[in-house]
Amino acid sequence: MYWIATVEDDIRVAPEDLEKDVKEAIKESISKSYEGVVDPKTGIFLAVDEILEIGEGRVLPEDPGVHFPCKFKILVWKPVEKQIVEGEVVDVTEFGVFIRIGAIDGLVHISQIMDDYVSYDEKNSMLVGKSSRKTLKEGDKVRARVISVSLKEESKIGLTMRQPGLGALQWLEREKKASQEREKKGGKKK
Repeated sequence: MYWIATVEDDIRVAPEDLEKDVKEAIKESISKSYEGVVDPKTGIFLAVDEILEIGEGRVLPEDPGVHFPCKFKILVWKPVEKQIVEGEVVDVTEFGVFIRIGAIDGLVHISQIMDDYVSYDEKNSMLVGKSSRKTLKEGDKVRARVISVSLKEESKIGLTMRQPGLGALQWLEREKKASQEREKKGGKKK
């Protein structure tokens, strides 16, 4: 889930950046300090949205930079358990697929891909359902549900596609068309 967080922090502006406009220098310093940082409670900081307040700068002993108390808004992404996400398959392995769902990739373990025996086709770098013949390869668009979130030193997102309405979008489209065809045939017989 994407959201805007309001943060208050002392932002250090390096001496070489003091010749720039203060607001621009502070925005660059916030970007360097925050963007890409993972906070387990807040999420992953993505981009500075707006600087709301800038206090008076001060110089600390033995530090040539200037520290400004600031209040700013920043775009954050944090996956939430049970959330439905859409993304693209970015890597296929023998144990599952990695899906780009936001700021990081989530893993769909091979056991959570479909209700079928799934095997890894190493030659074609794809997963194949034994009975259904459904395939999943790099570049496929998918819909999944977040089943576990761990935002720590090594962030991990667990996903499942073994629920109704989830899976590769191409599978879902085929199922929708097949269902519509069955309805049409059922309606004509009456």
